Amino acid sequence: MTSPIPTGGWSDAGPVLVVGDVLVDVVAEHRDPIAPGSDTTARIRLSGGGSAANAAAWLASLDVDVRLFAAVGDDDLGHRARSDLEATGVTFAGPVLEGVATGACVVLVGPDGDRTMLPDRGANDHLPVAAVIDALDPLPAWLHLSGYALLGEGSRNAGKAVLSAALAAGCPVSVDAASSAPLRAVGADAFAAWIDGAELLFANDDEVEALGGVRTLLDHVGAVVVKHGPAGASWTDGVETVVADGLAVDLVDPTGAGDAFAAGWIAARRRGESVAGALAAAVAVGATAVTRHGARPEAGGGR
Repeated sequence: MTSPIPTGGWSDAGPVLVVGDVLVDVVAEHRDPIAPGSDTTARIRLSGGGSAANAAAWLASLDVDVRLFAAVGDDDLGHRARSDLEATGVTFAGPVLEGVATGACVVLVGPDGDRTMLPDRGANDHLPVAAVIDALDPLPAWLHLSGYALLGEGSRNAGKAVLSAALAAGCPVSVDAASSAPLRAVGADAFAAWIDGAELLFANDDEVEALGGVRTLLDHVGAVVVKHGPAGASWTDGVETVVADGLAVDLVDPTGAGDAFAAGWIAARRRGESVAGALAAAVAVGATAVTRHGARPEAGGGR
């Protein structure tokens, strides 16, 4: 793919650009198993969501200058989504689309803490390629791409364009694999081709399996970080392997833990931490995320 912007000149002092989705989550926490065809009592609340938006919010809480390239609609939910992001210290890079509803997601959190996501991507599936040039001005010091931008047909071309342009400009690129079911739907070969050249892929064990395994992925990316849930995480570039143990915490809500994990890694690497230090920091931020309700840190915790 031809880069849509002039190449060269990125600075490690510049912002992190996070690309992907922003949603308003409708979270339903139920203590009892769901009774099909009947009622199950739940605690329901609205909160900010979307993998990319969550990662951006966690980065801001870690004092990282961060911009979010994602689409919202020109509606009440879109206004809420932007306000929530600004409250966490994230700069919203747009676009705001007229005549398209802002994305939303129903999140079912069971008594064991497991989650089921029912997303309606809305405006996220209309992310325009034409907006990529503005999103990359100024050139970021790091690009973090949510896999959802590639997995959605309507946002795929924009996701591929921004990744290609960032790589051509010499910008480090990390990608989050997003979710195992849509990965299987699009196919491992297709997804691996879309992220070819990225410096790093974040994926959990199920996502790695859906993508054909770590060795296969290393034919396309520089290194793979595998998230093992409570057991911790591992990093490998095919030559060396680094492992970080999990931390014992009281699970409250696992929503957004993977996004917090990625933010912890990126923030640590920008501080100059080693791979081992960054992996430990990522595990710590991810562990912090599961001890509180919602997918994002408290507003006002960052820049």
